[in-house]
Amino acid sequence: MSKNQPFKQLIENRHIEDIGRSVFSSPGKDIPAGIVVFLVALPLCLGIALASGAPLISGLISGIIGGVVIGAISKSEVSVSGPAASLSAVVLVAINKLDSFEIFLLALFIGGLLQLVFGLLKAGLIADYMPTSIIKGLLAAIGLILVFAQIPYAFGVKEDSEGMDFTTLMTTGFPDFNQVVQSFSPGAVFLTIFSLALLIFWDKTFLKKIKLFPPFLMVVILGVVINTIFKFLLPAFYLDGIQLVNIPEVDGWSSVITFPDFGAIVSFQVWTYAFTIALIASIASLLAIEAADNLDPHKRRSPPNRELVAQGIGNSLAGLLGGIPITSVIVRSSVNIEAGAETKLSTILHGLLLTASVLFLSSVINQIPLASLAAILLVVGYKLASISTFKDMFKKGLSQFIPFVVTVLGILLTDVLLGVLIGTASSVFFLLRGNYYNPFFIEETSKSNKKKSIRLELSNEVSFLNKPAIKRTLWNLPHKSKVIIDATFSSYIDRDVLGILNDFQNTFAKENEIDVNVIGLRESYKPKSDIKMETNVLLPKKELITPEDVLNYLRDGNKRYVDGNLVSRRFRNKELLDFIKDAPLAVVINCIDMREPLNMLLNTGIGDLIPLKAAANLLDKNLIQTSEMACSFQGAKLILLLGNNKNRLIKHALIQQVKNPENPISFLLEPAFHAGVYAADELKENNLNELTDKITLFNLTLSKSKILKESSWLNEAIQSGKVGIATAFLDRKTGAIQFSIPEENLVP
Repeated sequence: MSKNQPFKQLIENRHIEDIGRSVFSSPGKDIPAGIVVFLVALPLCLGIALASGAPLISGLISGIIGGVVIGAISKSEVSVSGPAASLSAVVLVAINKLDSFEIFLLALFIGGLLQLVFGLLKAGLIADYMPTSIIKGLLAAIGLILVFAQIPYAFGVKEDSEGMDFTTLMTTGFPDFNQVVQSFSPGAVFLTIFSLALLIFWDKTFLKKIKLFPPFLMVVILGVVINTIFKFLLPAFYLDGIQLVNIPEVDGWSSVITFPDFGAIVSFQVWTYAFTIALIASIASLLAIEAADNLDPHKRRSPPNRELVAQGIGNSLAGLLGGIPITSVIVRSSVNIEAGAETKLSTILHGLLLTASVLFLSSVINQIPLASLAAILLVVGYKLASISTFKDMFKKGLSQFIPFVVTVLGILLTDVLLGVLIGTASSVFFLLRGNYYNPFFIEETSKSNKKKSIRLELSNEVSFLNKPAIKRTLWNLPHKSKVIIDATFSSYIDRDVLGILNDFQNTFAKENEIDVNVIGLRESYKPKSDIKMETNVLLPKKELITPEDVLNYLRDGNKRYVDGNLVSRRFRNKELLDFIKDAPLAVVINCIDMREPLNMLLNTGIGDLIPLKAAANLLDKNLIQTSEMACSFQGAKLILLLGNNKNRLIKHALIQQVKNPENPISFLLEPAFHAGVYAADELKENNLNELTDKITLFNLTLSKSKILKESSWLNEAIQSGKVGIATAFLDRKTGAIQFSIPEENLVP
């Protein structure tokens, strides 16, 4: 793909799903990861089913569908779907209100179909608008819930401990610490400490060379082995009963599958719960895949609409077969990523293992101590809610840190969805606050005859959110003052703001003898979505490595200027000093006849250009030495010789030659005349404009040649590709610059 291919075409030709890897590209990492996710998902499926008031087998059915079906359809490489605690309360209420589990399954089936419709209508775009602070808060809250929820299992849950069942702990996340102390088990504590030590120090020892068995899987295997040793050598440390994984026996398919009651399809309550399930499950899944993408080491992006389609199919199937609602879930996804998963193979494998565990492996799986799984989840939880995460968010400022903390507290004190909504509300507050302070720039330009002159420059985009600040400012302007409202750089102004400007100018200003002048206001404004995308994307300055990169950057900047996509830059002196610390990009040599600001014409940042002036673009020895120093000492990568059409200096010299042919030729014309660019008898007043431009172009070429001949340092730097040199020509009427790119002088 060429470097200058339009961005829009790039997006159209490279679909998101094309970025993913083949399912079988990393089996060495995906298979162990799938086993680990299966071991973590198994107790979660059982616990959430119990919390939902549904048969325990329904949790396993949803786990299987989430792994195999949704895993195959979804384009998310690392997220894992299954029954989620965030929907358990909704399911519990729905089953009670609808009188039977079979009627609830109908609501779930319809809810899945609604999710499918959401995906087809491309409603997944809501995920793109979720602030990073909210996603970070969601991850941190889930991490804290994981840590608190594993404490009872880390100490050991005894059979006679009331209220210590798996479901209560995993869904509420806040155990009763008195009960934790009462249910202390030395064997569980030993396994927890041993497992944590193994996980923490795995990558710091020779163990990291063991690729076949990842640390999570080793923790589970050693947990079973050590507990078996306890049984024969240290019976007091032996864990059994509720301290081990426990899955029910399956007698046949009739005991597994439950079909929905379609006779209740006309029930209003069924449709109400169907819509509720579809809405909550969709939002939860979109948040989860956004969080999973955030954790993905490769930073791949999951298509949200495809995810809604996959979740819709999965939930419809769960409704038909006797499952409970499914979402993409953060806990299993984070475990999947931490275990080293690379593709969807791991989540599909975990679904297949859940199927095998239901049918064949219940006796083997039931030997795994919950303390070993608790250690895994403690590590995962800490990584999600580490101290460094809170420090990093604090460093980003209160506008990021407060929504982050509010989201964490909201989730911990309520539930996932309500907590996210509370955090989003706090984020919106800071958005409104930021818009209040940034809709314009205002300054007092002068004072004459006791009359203040004030300039108010509107921002690039002015929305209805800016109304309060603009109205407050205008209505507080001094009596009998003069104000200029500049909308030159505004690409969009909301109609409400236009109404405020109209009311101020035609009513308030007249009644208070305020002299108002509005400039740059367009007849109509279209939303941003109607503006065409740039065909070239400006590179960050850190990526401007070669002279050719710099030249392309300047070319793109001029196009932005011509298209009217400039943003006014205003800085205080201290801020200006920060910009000129970096090396300049280019030396621009133009004629003294050209007074257009280079930073605007080329749309560059402060300090990017070193401007030099030469009459008629003719360089002398001093200017050449100055250019050399700008490149060798200050680090400029490009010398741009910039001419302009209708050069008045050259045209004036030609007019004088026509009027007084006997006088000596001007030094501005002498090089072109002696080179045969024109002859004296060819001069006519009606062709002076064309000849002026012709001489300007000649002078640019001549100056370029002189630089190469008279500066050995620049000649060597240009030939080696360290520095570039190019000529360009400005059309003063349009502002467009035609760049001449001598490739042999730009690259080695």
